[in-house]
This record gives sequence, C-alpha cells and structure tokens, in this order.
Amino acid sequence: MTSLALPLLRAERKDRVFTGIGLMIGSTLLLTLSNALSKILVAHYPVGEVMFFRSSGALALCCAMLLPTRGLSIVRTRMPGAHVARGLSQAVSQTLTVAALGLLPLASVTAIGFSAPLFAAGVAILFHRERADAMRCGFLVVGFVGVLVVTHPGADTVQLGALLALGNAVMYGSVTVAVRSMAKTESAGTLLIWQMGVMTIAHIGLLVFGFHCPQRSDALLFSILCVTNAGAQFLWTRALAAAPATVVSPFYYLMLVWGIGLGFVAFGEVPNVHVVLGAFVVMGSGFVLVLHEARLVRRSYASST
Repeated sequence: MTSLALPLLRAERKDRVFTGIGLMIGSTLLLTLSNALSKILVAHYPVGEVMFFRSSGALALCCAMLLPTRGLSIVRTRMPGAHVARGLSQAVSQTLTVAALGLLPLASVTAIGFSAPLFAAGVAILFHRERADAMRCGFLVVGFVGVLVVTHPGADTVQLGALLALGNAVMYGSVTVAVRSMAKTESAGTLLIWQMGVMTIAHIGLLVFGFHCPQRSDALLFSILCVTNAGAQFLWTRALAAAPATVVSPFYYLMLVWGIGLGFVAFGEVPNVHVVLGAFVVMGSGFVLVLHEARLVRRSYASST
C-alpha cells in the first residue's frame, strides 16, 4: 500500500465523521417536526395514545422498508437484553418529551433537551473510558451551566414540564452512548427494528390510561407523525453508528433553530431570554467541543503518517 493511500484509508475508517454529522442534522429536522405534530395531537389525545401511534406506525414503516430486502435475519442478534434495555430507555425518553410538550413551549422543551449530548459525553467518559482531558471536561461543565440558565432554578420555569424534559435528556444521553457501543456489532436496521418493536410493546401498556378514537381530520397528522418519527430514528441511529457520540451529538443543538421557527409559526410561541441565553451557552460549548475533537483527530492523523 502506498504512503498516499494509507492516510486516506485511515481517514475513511475514522468513523466517517462528516457523514455522521449530516445524518444527525437530518435527524434533528425530522425530530423537530415530529415533536411539533406530537404537541398538536397531545392537546386532544392522551399521551399514551399519541406515543402508541407514533411508535407502532414507525415500526410498520420500518418493517415495510427493511423486511423485503433483509427478511427475518434483520432481527437476529446476540444482544437481545441490550436491545430491550435500549428500547425501554428510548420509550421512556420519548414519552417524557411528549408529556413535556403538553406543558411547555416547543423551544423550551428543545432547549432543556440540549443537555442530552452532555449526559452522553459524561456517560462515555465514566463508563466507556473515552478520553477526558481538562478542556473536554471544561466544555461539559460550561454546558451544564447553560442548562441551569434555561431551567432558571428557583423561578417558575422549574415546573413539571421542565423536569419531564430534563428526564428525557438524561435518558437520551444514556441511550446515545448505548447505540454507539452496540453499533460496533449491530446493523442500523437491526437497531431500528428492535428499538421500534420494544417501544411499541411498551407503549401498548400506556393505552390503559386513556384512548380516544382518532377523528378523520387527525388521521393525516398521525400518518405524518409516524413517517417523521421513523425517519428521525433511522437517521439518528445511522449517525451514531457512523461517528463518535461526542462529535455528532452537539449538532443536536440545531433543533433550537427548528424549534423556535416551528414554535412561532405553528403555536405563536416566543421563547424567553433565559431559554435563548442558556441554549446558546450550551450550543457554544458543544461546537467548541467539536472543534477541539477535530483538532485532536488531525493531530492523530499527522502523527501516524
């Protein structure tokens, strides 16, 4: 192998960082639209019912797309316990998000959710022994300060909706690292089928708390919700399989832009100063962290050539 081809091969194997970033950005767009549709529907239907249609519809779409080409082999795995645990965590995470959307503006739920990548990086450092230099830890601390600004402790913003959104962030962060580690041996299709299947079963249990027969006028909204949720989960899973969680997760912050825009257009919501200021503190720490990680990767490439 020539000296020119060697660094190119190494670069290709370095998690395809830019592909992962693009997939994460696409996921944030679809996830924001899915959250906006959930916010509309949860105002008229029980949270459990919205979650059931959201997950079961996405499962049906995933099966329709993946089973014809992969068959039942797509569900084969040596890690069933890990898949079930991940699916349950994601079911809880998404349920908390939708419940929070019924109580808070879209941008506020989005901003609080920005702490998820910070939890992901923290879990990666503590439990997966990823690198934890002083600068990286400093960015995480600054990010958590931004979360405190968003939630504004001691003020009216710390309410049930904020706590639900923060609970989602904790669960999302842990699931992010789980996907990253499982993606080393499991395909994106297998991860997705198992996740949506476990989530659907979990959300069936929520139907005992209430079910209203959907009106015809809402059928289209439920259909779009299923498509956007399935697409968001697929792109999110592929993004975390393509690149390190600490690199792609900060681009989750772009949801603030989509959240503010959709919140204003669809619900007439205008975020307060604490939400915007805190969100930008978290976003700033995340983007600087990305630059720091990219610099370390370049140094690694240079030293290996």
